[in-house]
Amino acid sequence: MPNFSDIAGLLADQAIELPSWAFGNSGTRFKVFSTAGVPRDAYEKIADAAKVHELTGLAPSVALHIPWDRVDDFDKLGTHAANLGVRLGTINTNTFQDEDYKFGSLTHVDEKIRAKAIAHMHECIDIMGVTGSRDLKIWLPDGTNYPGQGDLRGRQDRLADSLQQVYARLGDEQRLVLEYKFFEPAFYATDVPDWGTSYTHCVALGERALVCLDTGHHAPGTNVEFIVAQLLRLGRLGSFDFNSRFYADDDLIVGAADPFQLFRIMFEVVRGGGYGPDSGVAFMLDQCHNVEEKIPGQIRSVLNVQEMTARALLVDRDALAEAERDGDVLGANEVFMDAFYTDVRSDLADWRTSRGLPANPMRAFRDSGYADHIAAERVGGTQAGWGA
Repeated sequence: MPNFSDIAGLLADQAIELPSWAFGNSGTRFKVFSTAGVPRDAYEKIADAAKVHELTGLAPSVALHIPWDRVDDFDKLGTHAANLGVRLGTINTNTFQDEDYKFGSLTHVDEKIRAKAIAHMHECIDIMGVTGSRDLKIWLPDGTNYPGQGDLRGRQDRLADSLQQVYARLGDEQRLVLEYKFFEPAFYATDVPDWGTSYTHCVALGERALVCLDTGHHAPGTNVEFIVAQLLRLGRLGSFDFNSRFYADDDLIVGAADPFQLFRIMFEVVRGGGYGPDSGVAFMLDQCHNVEEKIPGQIRSVLNVQEMTARALLVDRDALAEAERDGDVLGANEVFMDAFYTDVRSDLADWRTSRGLPANPMRAFRDSGYADHIAAERVGGTQAGWGA
């Protein structure tokens, strides 16, 4: 098995984009909980994201959600981010908080409502032109709750047409990444329920349309790492939304429910050429922190991804291949598990220290006084949350 020193240089290639909305208030379907010091606007969200990057060195960009993060001057917002040591990243669309989208957005039978959804995505692409963002990420809540409620094929036809109108607006260096979710809020037939549906639409659109894989958006028992391997093989894995779940919802800290799954996913990423600055695969978090503090929640999340990436890089791939050729089932599994069970935490602490970062970012945040500072400073106004 490789030593940590053999893979230490590769860890510098890791970049995990933070979601602006993770710093706002969120909660269960019954209650959205407030926390002292929560940002009131996009500028304060970016400041909190920059603190995560300052302490971890892992999060150089911040994804925006429109209209939640709409500002009058995106140039000014970009300058604000740069001054704090981060940049603006993926632009996320929102067609799930408008009364008009009750029965769909890009799939709606009413052409006026469909045109409204397309216009929103065109606006997001225009914002990308200002922010320098590469990716437009689309997650659709579109679907039906009851058999007979909608024409399943007709909805797919309208979706294909709508996506084509969005794709045609992209600049030459911009990409469309289409997310999927097998259910919720549609409980009978979700219009983009799986990677195959997303892939099919992306292939029809063109080379700059790629699949966004949310690690929590699958049925129980789904082999997510197989999907990762397949999409990498097909050249259509555009981005990850990292999070975790136990049963249905998917907004828990990545690795919280099944760290071994995260390890298996990262191994397929590494083996399939999806890791590194030239891979084209974007690594992002898509989480909400309902009861835990927001900034430490994001710090813990990126550290979890880094730890499992390090373990994945430690897999002895030559030994693994040899065991496969020899039909040595248990030997191959032993090679795999040896890397997973390797404790890299002290090595990562030393690695951070060597790069001028705190050995323990969680402790460094607690000791920094930043939480008390923002709690005292951010008094008045409306805290950001779902819908803002």
